[in-house]
Amino acid sequence: MPLALYALTAGAFGIGVTEFVIMGLLLEVGADLGVTVAMAGLLISGYALGVVAGAPVLTALSGRWPRKWVLVGLMAIFTLGNLACALAPNYELLMMARVLTALAHGTFFGVGSVVATSMVPADRKASAIAIMFTGLTVANVLGVPLGTWLGQMWGWRATFWAVALVGVLALAVIALLVPRDKVAPEASDWRADFRAMGRRPVLLGLLTTVLGYAGVFVVFTYIAPMLTEIAGFGAGAVSPILLVFGGGLVLGNLLGGKLADRALAPTVIGTLVVMALVLAGMGVAFNNPVTAVIAVGLLGAAGFATVAPLQMWVLSKADGAGQSLASSFNIAAFNLGNALGAWVGGLVIEHGSGLAGLPLVAAAFPVIGVVIAAIAMRLERPRAAVAVA
Repeated sequence: MPLALYALTAGAFGIGVTEFVIMGLLLEVGADLGVTVAMAGLLISGYALGVVAGAPVLTALSGRWPRKWVLVGLMAIFTLGNLACALAPNYELLMMARVLTALAHGTFFGVGSVVATSMVPADRKASAIAIMFTGLTVANVLGVPLGTWLGQMWGWRATFWAVALVGVLALAVIALLVPRDKVAPEASDWRADFRAMGRRPVLLGLLTTVLGYAGVFVVFTYIAPMLTEIAGFGAGAVSPILLVFGGGLVLGNLLGGKLADRALAPTVIGTLVVMALVLAGMGVAFNNPVTAVIAVGLLGAAGFATVAPLQMWVLSKADGAGQSLASSFNIAAFNLGNALGAWVGGLVIEHGSGLAGLPLVAAAFPVIGVVIAAIAMRLERPRAAVAVA
């Protein structure tokens, strides 16, 4: 794989750390800024909304620019946003800084996916996307625990200073290693690109992404209380067990990319089916500590095995200049799935069957995703047959 792919991985690592590390620093942020933990938790929601808003807008605005310099500019926004977080004197400005940082997220992964696939042969495109997303998985395995430790030892602002430094380094390696566009980007009419987003295959692909990832976050959002209250672990065991989840993320991500290169459509369906089975089985697995740990690892593997196939599938449904927009929208779809899953999980806990009911509810989402994906693929067959004829 080209060395430039690993420059994209470095950017993905920084973005992954800044998105998720706040989860481990809510107590420190709340105490320092004089807000409740619940209010501090809204910094996560604010970031997600920034991703959803920024992905289509920045991608559309930058559609005529060379993709390499779009990525460099996005890393500059990311770095400035983290510097603003480190310097924020109050909660309101910290929220604004988090939203600013998030604006770069969706477009970076969207445009980065297009750049990654342009650097490799056709039979390695999904693997190239997976390598870029490896930065996100490593951020969960190593970056978030280290960032949390740094914030607890030296104050939460130190974490954002460190992430800003990662942003500077990522910007430098992207500028140095990512090649210039071989051909100038196609002239992009943002109105036409947005109309293209209304095509049925693209919309069904995005809906599949939302549903698949909603299932993961119905459970993962509440994984700590599930481990302590159902599986019987002490609070101190949660972090080590989440390292198992992180290891599953890395393995699942790379495996999903390789399988998607061999057969994209079957991999989309297959990974969603596996995810549904893993989620459904967690209800039984969490009755035993050993099987609970195994289930957490399988959740990570199944959850991220879907990422490269879904990203590649949506990318394949768009044409020309519209690929960057479709790819960025799919990143927004992942974040919508995160938010939807967390919200549904909260409803189940408060008004349903409690923590024990989460796995079966979670499994329903990828099952519906399989149905949507199968419908989309069936609708595509007549057109493919006409093209062959």
